[in-house]
Amino acid sequence: MPEAASARQPVAEAAPARQPVDVAVGVLIGRDGRFLLTSRPAGKVYAGYWEFPGGKLEPGESVAQALQRELHEELGIEIGAVHPWQVELVDYPHALVRLHFCKVFDWRGEFEMREGQVMAWEDLPVRSRPVLPGTVPVLRWFAAERGHAGPTHAE
Repeated sequence: MPEAASARQPVAEAAPARQPVDVAVGVLIGRDGRFLLTSRPAGKVYAGYWEFPGGKLEPGESVAQALQRELHEELGIEIGAVHPWQVELVDYPHALVRLHFCKVFDWRGEFEMREGQVMAWEDLPVRSRPVLPGTVPVLRWFAAERGHAGPTHAE
């Protein structure tokens, strides 16, 4: 009688959990209430999509320090006080990111698009398109704060 085949199958190892990348995001709001969006530059993931400017935290940096550095590197401005607002975890195919959204009402200097991006001052509904998925929650928060009914952006 032949031996029974073993019921044990090789166990597939679970993929390691992705660690979130912390990103400081600046929601610059002008005196007229409009907010700044920038396009993602060519050569980056989601190139051409519109987002709030910012970037990854470097080791040892606070969210405010990272935002000050990133907005100077990308836009050529010096920002004033950073007002932490919301934190959102977004699972993109290329990365799991923890977005630290901060409102900024005060800055100095002329805007320079140092990465070849484009900027636009927007209000609801946002006309620039396409909008980066991680930006959509912010538009919903603005709508709730401002009593805006209807779409927040063009699809």
